Amino acid sequence: MDVPEDLSAALAAVPAAETAWLALTPIGRRDFIGWINEAKQPETRRRRIERCCENLLKGKRRPCCYAVVPMDLYKALGAMPEAKAQWSRLSADEKRDLTEWVEASEDKPTRKSRIAEVCGLLADGRRGI
Repeated sequence: MDVPEDLSAALAAVPAAETAWLALTPIGRRDFIGWINEAKQPETRRRRIERCCENLLKGKRRPCCYAVVPMDLYKALGAMPEAKAQWSRLSADEKRDLTEWVEASEDKPTRKSRIAEVCGLLADGRRGI
């Protein structure tokens, strides 16, 4: 995953944060980037980038409040006990693959459709797309 230009510039301005960034796992970097990219307002994005640097300086390896499972997927799983039970049996890689597929949706209708598809296949006992 490419580091956004504004985050890259902020990291370069704080060498200790940049060093901590480079020490993160690819998944840790992905979580920070995802959390930053989810900001809807430019000011929120700016604050998240600033907070990312602060967290890295404190030794934190993940954003404080970033859900690995998107909230809309989490709620849909919660509404389907069979799907939720199957989700809990998935490996971390399987969960990540399904989550990334949902996150890659280009619009809200596609995202909703993908969430429904994930819940349906999990409810049927399947493990992936």
